[in-house]
Amino acid sequence: MFIRSTLLAGFGLVMATPISGLCARNSSLSTICTTEYVQNSLPAVGFVKGVNLDQSSISVNAVYNYSVPATYTHPGAVGRSFCNVTFSYSHAGTNDKTNLWFFLPSPDQFQNRYLSTGGASISMTLGEWGLSVGLVYGAASGTTDGGFGGWDKDLSAAILRANGVLNYDAMAAYGYKAIHEMSVIGKELTRKFYNTGGSGLNSTNTKIYSYFNGCSEGGREGLSQIQRYGTQFDAAAIGAPAMREVVHWLQGPVVEKTVNYFPPPCELQRITADAVAACDSLDGKIDGVAARSDLCKHFYNATNSIGNTYNCSAVDRSFFQGGPLPAVSGTVSPAAAEVANQIWKGLFDSKGRRISVNNFPSVPLPNAETAYNPVTNSYVPFPNGALLNLLVREEYTFDFPLEDFTFDTMRDWIIQGKQKFGYPLEAAWPDLEKFRDNGGKVLHWHGEADGVIPAMSSTIYYDAVRKTMYPGLGLNESYAELKDWYKLFLVPGAGHCDPNVEQPTGAFPRDILKSLIDWAEGDVNPERLPATVLSGPEQGERQDICSWPLRPLWSSAGELKCVFDEDAMEVFVPSMDGIPVPVY
Repeated sequence: MFIRSTLLAGFGLVMATPISGLCARNSSLSTICTTEYVQNSLPAVGFVKGVNLDQSSISVNAVYNYSVPATYTHPGAVGRSFCNVTFSYSHAGTNDKTNLWFFLPSPDQFQNRYLSTGGASISMTLGEWGLSVGLVYGAASGTTDGGFGGWDKDLSAAILRANGVLNYDAMAAYGYKAIHEMSVIGKELTRKFYNTGGSGLNSTNTKIYSYFNGCSEGGREGLSQIQRYGTQFDAAAIGAPAMREVVHWLQGPVVEKTVNYFPPPCELQRITADAVAACDSLDGKIDGVAARSDLCKHFYNATNSIGNTYNCSAVDRSFFQGGPLPAVSGTVSPAAAEVANQIWKGLFDSKGRRISVNNFPSVPLPNAETAYNPVTNSYVPFPNGALLNLLVREEYTFDFPLEDFTFDTMRDWIIQGKQKFGYPLEAAWPDLEKFRDNGGKVLHWHGEADGVIPAMSSTIYYDAVRKTMYPGLGLNESYAELKDWYKLFLVPGAGHCDPNVEQPTGAFPRDILKSLIDWAEGDVNPERLPATVLSGPEQGERQDICSWPLRPLWSSAGELKCVFDEDAMEVFVPSMDGIPVPVY
């Protein structure tokens, strides 16, 4: 639910159009990868209520010897072959059109799995990049454009009607409906394409395991499905879900306005680097990673950075990131320290009530980054409020009235947003009883140094699920029950859906979907999440990640222990008394 360029850049993503062209022949794939065969494999009329599939829109071509690039979270693969399929559908009584795109593996590579993929920012699709992940695991995979007008379109293209009012149909599609329809259609297409339910080509008469994979907006999409449709998926990999109200992105600019100082981004980066260095050893190990950000909250004060030097080269940022920055050097000022301390404290209204989650000293502060004005040779606030303007003010503009904005205004807008569009867009429902009772598994992960969506949003939600699902049990007993089917892992030093360039020596989970598949299909409950150190002296070493609420503690002998810390619970699950309903 955030500005498109910010998150897509985090994925290293270039949006792709559906693959075209035909390579060498493969008899079994070529036999079924035809328009006629796909037409016969589509769900029957009425299979999804109110959805009319357009058979004339079907586009099919076979792709051979395809290479899936490795990413931080998934291994690559070579020699993959698949049927590349696109088609569209409409809703009864409307003139709308939603596009679907599927990769259907060659029958000899199919492993009875279907994978729904999530999007990023305010786009519902990661295109070819997201779809290709399924090929690594022998899964048919699907994505949707949400009905927004094509693979290069996002919510902004459809959310305002011609008369300027909010399009709630588009918001419902974005919030939960489009992913649901794509998943139901995709799994049925997979079943019929491979004829898994009866005799015929590649018949197995076995279950097709249905998975979801997504991070950020994709993580929110995954939660929207398991909260609303408990029997739709067997398991879901949920990364850093974007559950927060977009109002919170304005905390940095409002704090800077309150302090009356707009620091160059480099100055705040130096403060964060100082905090990481000071807090590095709090987990018992010095490795360049502040793995105990909860302890860092009590340990480090930004005033300790005052007078420290900073020096940054020029940065050619895009318009959507605030524009280019010149080379800059200087020393950390008391005003910059005050800005950092206020942001770390959290968001409170004028009555002292907490209204939002917050980050800790060892976490970057992208929401407080300023823009540079070359005319005045000064740094100016850069409120990232385009989506907020769209939803609350119902106008798509980057201009934002920061001069009239206070913490009380933020509280008012949070409440207004919840009342106005909370149901279609939020994914904060904590009762997952139907999903659990259907045997569902959740592997939820969040970078502990995520400067875009604070890890606290995930710990608060996870605790809400625990309290809702097991109200009669004590803390230890209820967490033990929850961990049988739902695990949360905070990745030390990691950023938003990716490793963190400011703490590059941390371990990162390299094959999240494998852990999920092993759990769903082999009942291998991941007590710790497998992770690998990506750089530094320990590069290549395996250092697994503790499941929340246990926290990492290294012994003097170099052994990782996962321990319970009551103070960490209080830090990561604070009382939210400023809003009458939960805020994540």
